[in-house]
Amino acid sequence: MTSSNSGTEAGTGTDGPPLQRSIGMVQMAFYGLGSMLGAGIYGLIGKAAGEMGNAIWLAFLVSMVAAMLTGLSYASIASRYPKAAGAAYVTQRAYRQSMLTYVVGLAVMCSGLTSVATQSRVVAANLQQLTFLDGVPVTLIALGFLLLLAGIVFRGIRECMWLNIVCTTVEAFGLILVIAVGMSYWGSTDLLETPPPTDGGVGGITALLLMQGAVLTFFSFIGFEDTLNVAEEVKNPRKVLPWGIILAMVAATLIYIAVSITAVSVVPWQELSSAAGPLTEVVVRAAPWFPPVAFLAITIFAVTNTALLNYVTASRLAYGMAQQGLLPRFLRKVHSTRRTPHMAVLVLLALITGLALMGDITQLASATVLLLLLVFAIVNSALVILKLRPGEPTGGFEVPVFVPVLGAIVCSVLLVNRFVTGDWQAPLIAAGILAGILGLYALMRPEHVEEDDLAAVQQAEPAE
Repeated sequence: MTSSNSGTEAGTGTDGPPLQRSIGMVQMAFYGLGSMLGAGIYGLIGKAAGEMGNAIWLAFLVSMVAAMLTGLSYASIASRYPKAAGAAYVTQRAYRQSMLTYVVGLAVMCSGLTSVATQSRVVAANLQQLTFLDGVPVTLIALGFLLLLAGIVFRGIRECMWLNIVCTTVEAFGLILVIAVGMSYWGSTDLLETPPPTDGGVGGITALLLMQGAVLTFFSFIGFEDTLNVAEEVKNPRKVLPWGIILAMVAATLIYIAVSITAVSVVPWQELSSAAGPLTEVVVRAAPWFPPVAFLAITIFAVTNTALLNYVTASRLAYGMAQQGLLPRFLRKVHSTRRTPHMAVLVLLALITGLALMGDITQLASATVLLLLLVFAIVNSALVILKLRPGEPTGGFEVPVFVPVLGAIVCSVLLVNRFVTGDWQAPLIAAGILAGILGLYALMRPEHVEEDDLAAVQQAEPAE
């Protein structure tokens, strides 16, 4: 156990006051939905049309079922162990291997940091087109954006939640607008039409085609990891966290399916797949009165939201891993008035700035997203172990053991599929990141702090 000091609250493992619990059910659902919608869907529709033709909606449905398995596992974990750095915490609790816990935690953190750095440059490039910033270097705008973002994250979780609600509302409005202006086109096309077979293959919807479509759209539903990392700032987390995850996934699925049906109904899938802005093209044809530049503004809100949520997630992950003794102790410091992990916020700002200065890190971001599949497989397996272990606490939301088993299998299959069918650049970078994490672990030799008793978990929860 760690030694106590005058600034540490007994039983909390933090230096300073505990994090502020202010997130309710509505905010949690918006947080999860904001993590899933993102700006990716605005371009993903075109890529999916090239793969699936008019059957894009079916790809989203299949990928939702696949993602929901892991989402339900995370919901169950959230109700059992509502702690920051949730994936790292359950990995240590299940496997009791600090090195594996370290890999899981830093893999998730790397994904978040590369995402924030990438999104900062996307925001900067879009701001150049919309405002008087034309001519100002993209890197300089990106750095200003990161400073503003860090200030909001430092300011408090309430401010982050309200900004998330605004951004999620705007990006959801963009998608709902697409549905509203194009709904009259529904029924005008065959929703099972797929691209013609190549090399003498069999046409129509096949298991292989569905697999390809599901792999492409699977990452549209990732967001449950973000929700788990703010567990210590949620009111009644055993109830709010799992239902927030589920509500967000269901809402995202309905929006994605409706948008995909609308898109192929308004624009032929062949043209949709080659359009620079697929959803912009849909609106241009269905509602020519709507200014296309408005979608550029919506994209800025969507990308800002993604960056914000990933920054919050990464800072809480660093804070939670410091609580477990896997990262330096100073990262678990909590600001006395703002009630945020300010040291983690500042350290991560330096790291993100360094990544942003590197320029295009698309392949690095792809590699870290690939690592998330490995993390999901490990976390699903960890829940299986914990469910079968006698004496483990049950949560407010339990799932049958076959759910995490199938979740681990699906994530493993998707990971293997990516290695077999994709280029080797991202997997090689991912392997390099893993090697770097292991090297850092060997250098630091962090000593894990055991918090496996139920009392320690319960102390992190609010009074009912």
